Amino acid sequence: MFFQNMLTSGTQVLTLFLLAGVGFLADKLGFYTAKTAKATTNLIFYTVTPSVIVNSFLKMEYSAENLRYFFIAFACGICTHFVGMALSAPFFRKTPVRQGAVYKFACIFGNMGYMCLPLAEKVVGTEGVFLCSSAVVSYQVMAFTYGVHIMSAGDGEKHKFPLRSLVLNPGVIAVLIGLPLYIFSVKLPAPIADALSGVASLNSPMAMIILGTYIANSDLRKLFTQKEHYLILLLKQICMPLIMITAYRFLGLSGTVLTACGISASAPTAANTVMFAAKYNKDTAAASQVVAFSTLMAILTMSFMIAYTKI
Repeated sequence: MFFQNMLTSGTQVLTLFLLAGVGFLADKLGFYTAKTAKATTNLIFYTVTPSVIVNSFLKMEYSAENLRYFFIAFACGICTHFVGMALSAPFFRKTPVRQGAVYKFACIFGNMGYMCLPLAEKVVGTEGVFLCSSAVVSYQVMAFTYGVHIMSAGDGEKHKFPLRSLVLNPGVIAVLIGLPLYIFSVKLPAPIADALSGVASLNSPMAMIILGTYIANSDLRKLFTQKEHYLILLLKQICMPLIMITAYRFLGLSGTVLTACGISASAPTAANTVMFAAKYNKDTAAASQVVAFSTLMAILTMSFMIAYTKI
């Protein structure tokens, strides 16, 4: 049964990576390059991902139980980040700060929007997207507080946590819009709902094609020779999800809730690691490499962890 579940989950993950392969080839052939993908990233970040989140709220029938699960999933997302902090704390202390900050960030922060939402939709449908959207909010909260703290270390400047960014970011705004619509069972006019659904449907293909360009611009030989990549793989994509999924089981989570929370816990390193590295003058090459390696390894690790949630 476990291997059957792993095969089923692996098929879903592989489907997404075939889309990434389109991005890889498009970049190599020169008609959709990393420069173009960077502009498209803004389109996804500010338009498509919020549409996915709001659309998931609109498609869910309101119930007090589902609302409770949403907040449970949010709490699970916050706890996942704290576990990541604890696991990474003993490591990278002797690594030069420009690389060490990147590796610590990579251990803690997962690709919630570009990997979790598309995969949740494939594996457990609208309810999974609904629950995983809470993990997007937990990521935003932690990335713009503790993430800034990590990335700004060693630059000789004092950085205030950008509190506006905790609320004024697309993920949180989408939840603030979608949650009241869900609670009050608001139905949008058909043309608006159809347009929103159409934009939301772009998320999986666009996000994965962009990830394909990341991989295309990485030195594939270096991906598999950096020892730090394997340590991050162990901590972020094996130890963390095993700990979290086991804890969720112990706390009584099961079914779609467990699978959705397990998907969030097993996400590969956040693509925004590169953005944070650039903003705080850290090693963007190291960030790109670790994002590409982590994403490639997710074919195996996420398939295993999703199967583990279904035992």
